[in-house]
Amino acid sequence: MTTATDMLAKYLAAEQAILEGKEARLGDRVLRMEDLSEIRKGRQEWEARVANEQAQAAGVPGSGGIRFLNARLDS
Repeated sequence: MTTATDMLAKYLAAEQAILEGKEARLGDRVLRMEDLSEIRKGRQEWEARVANEQAQAAGVPGSGGIRFLNARLDS
């Protein structure tokens, strides 16, 4: 498991705990419902990092960290 996938798992667990009305811990911080938007921003950041790692591992071509696929327009 990479750092990105590990962090994504932690943010997903924190988001789930908050949505269930519980507190969540990330490091030494205790997070509550009022921190949900911050948790979601962090989750989205780590999702993007995981997607980038997966694209690199799959050999998807890209430019400057931006990955793209060639679309086939013929059926």
